[in-house]
Amino acid sequence: MVSTNNSLVTEFVLAGLTDHPEFQQPLFFLFLVIYVVTMVGNLGLITLISQNSHLHTPMYYFLFNLSFIDLCYSSVFTPKMLMNFVSEKNIISYVGCMTQLFFFLFFVISECYMLTSMACDRYMAICNPLLYKVTMSHQVCSMLTFAAYIMGMAGATAHTGCMLRLTFCSANINHYLCDILPLLQLSCTSTYVNEVVVLIVVGINIMVPSFTILISYVFIVTSILHIKSTQGRSKAFSTCSSHVIALSLFFGSAAFMYLKYSSGSMEQGKVSSVFYTNVVPMLNPLIYSLRNKDVKVALRKALIKIQRRNIF
Repeated sequence: MVSTNNSLVTEFVLAGLTDHPEFQQPLFFLFLVIYVVTMVGNLGLITLISQNSHLHTPMYYFLFNLSFIDLCYSSVFTPKMLMNFVSEKNIISYVGCMTQLFFFLFFVISECYMLTSMACDRYMAICNPLLYKVTMSHQVCSMLTFAAYIMGMAGATAHTGCMLRLTFCSANINHYLCDILPLLQLSCTSTYVNEVVVLIVVGINIMVPSFTILISYVFIVTSILHIKSTQGRSKAFSTCSSHVIALSLFFGSAAFMYLKYSSGSMEQGKVSSVFYTNVVPMLNPLIYSLRNKDVKVALRKALIKIQRRNIF
């Protein structure tokens, strides 16, 4: 991923979230709490799914991978972000910045397609319940997961590869992480190729998941409305509710962030991106655990086992 470059810049200075020194310490503790909750929540969900055989189903297989992505995704930039709150200069090396950009994009795109795979899983579970186990076999789930990571790798490689060809004349990144748009503003060479790649790659990674999710939920809603019993409809809706909330948080916050950037409001875009980059990975395990009976049962059993070990 790292190659020789003609950049005049060997390191970048991250602007961070705020220029006010009095806010640095409170923000450090706030994001430290968010990071700890994110780590504990996602690690807990990963452990519960791996240790409980009744959770070894396609739905929880995808949820396992979603938690893994959120765990890694948060760790790409949050530790550096926390260090910047307590250091005088928010410096990141050129190689470190490009590495952070690569893995940030890799996990973001992978999460996008993992949520899409989860939509396909819910479609099969509700619209074709009799064929669900056959259709959503272990091989199919593995292929969908592999495809999500491949799309993440392809998108991240395309963006980062194009970024490596640029010459940067300024080192001041108006953000708390190395992202595409803030970096492009620092280039003193043509960014035409980068903009075309952004248009193509982002277009694909928005249109394909959005179209797939939309079609899946059109069929899901149609199938639910054909269920005669109120209890049956309620149960069907409840199986999708957590996924719908996760989808709304992820795509809604991402769209809001990039709309702010595209409108030229960098400061508002930077603040709004906090929800997309920090809060969403923290909320996902809470959404799927608090609204899911199977996860609650598994958690209760795990706590009972821990209590018994402490007693004896």
